[in-house]
Amino acid sequence: MKTIYKGDSRYEKVFEQMQLLGIQDVTTDRQHKNGTIVWRLPIKGRGNTHIEYASFASGYVRNQGNQCHSNWQINKRVDGEPQYFDSGKTLQNGKPLYTKWETRTCELIPIEIDRLEYMMKYVIKNDFIKRANYVQEGKFVPKWKYEDLLCAMEAQTEGHKVKDVTVIIDGSKFKLI
Repeated sequence: MKTIYKGDSRYEKVFEQMQLLGIQDVTTDRQHKNGTIVWRLPIKGRGNTHIEYASFASGYVRNQGNQCHSNWQINKRVDGEPQYFDSGKTLQNGKPLYTKWETRTCELIPIEIDRLEYMMKYVIKNDFIKRANYVQEGKFVPKWKYEDLLCAMEAQTEGHKVKDVTVIIDGSKFKLI
């Protein structure tokens, strides 16, 4: 990790959680100079790339978009202050008619440790627990289970050489040697 905060119990707690979960700091020197910290999860998303999140000095926490080709803020969304625009029309009494515009914005988190704690809560809920539910629902096979099955198959075929294999594709028979 490029930034180490010794003696601050909040930082130590967050970094301990990251170590337990296998989350790594993959911040480049340029990102570090800009006040950005990038964290790589030990979980792969779409495209078989690791999921990454970044904490920005501006107050944003974002998904780095490796699995879906776009970044998005994970900060809480809040209603912004209403804005008023002159519509170019006037009322019957001659006063200008204004249009009210309300937006939703991201709640910025200005303190780094607060951003890291928020990111950890988000990651645990939306990446680790969500994917653990995939296992329960049968949509996910853990790597160790796959490797155990592969080892068992190799043990069964040990000492047996396969001379040729026949494959049928669209009704045509092919012999693989």
